[in-house]
Amino acid sequence: MTDNQRAITEVQRQQAKLIWDFHQMHHQARPCDVAIGLGSHDLGVPAFCAELYRAGLFETLVFTGGPNPTAPERFPCGEAVHFREHAIALGVPAEAILLEPEARNTGQNITLSREVLAAAGITPETVLLVSMPYMERRSFATARKMWPEAEVICASEPLEFDDYLKSIGDEKLVTDQLVGDLQRVIEYPKLGFAIEQDVPEDVHAAYESLLAAGFDSRLLKL
Repeated sequence: MTDNQRAITEVQRQQAKLIWDFHQMHHQARPCDVAIGLGSHDLGVPAFCAELYRAGLFETLVFTGGPNPTAPERFPCGEAVHFREHAIALGVPAEAILLEPEARNTGQNITLSREVLAAAGITPETVLLVSMPYMERRSFATARKMWPEAEVICASEPLEFDDYLKSIGDEKLVTDQLVGDLQRVIEYPKLGFAIEQDVPEDVHAAYESLLAAGFDSRLLKL
């Protein structure tokens, strides 16, 4: 294991898990007018979208996302294109999927997906927003800011924190991502990108401790 992939201590693991739990909205998935699968490096997103489609929770699915900055070589055609391919391979009909291949950030994921749906004649009242587990809260806050008319339900692959760590195989990277997403939850409302979210004191303390320990590779440069 390289230094960049170093294991985290047990204290850091507990701090990261605290942030992980905060990032999840704990919504109950239910039928919605449409679903939006947010682009990322994680094929768990389209896989879970396929599972929710088979469960009958929506009829129309948008995949959104352009080139992936974390792993461009993994998705050379862009996140949305590869997510669509993966979902089709898992049984989602191609005609049920709309494609938004340009978004470069979560705000664009929301606004451009809304435009794609409008172009298809769809104005949803309820949206099932499917993301990586630790992106739920930021996605929710962004959607509520950018699309206040829609009722947003968040969903993600139901993984425990330790299972997610094992699936990624890089404890430092995951912790960096958790810290980076929390920074965005804190800072984006000040920039007009998201609604305000209350961050509990223990979560904020864990965040500050991990920052001080060097888990900062996914921070915004403010």
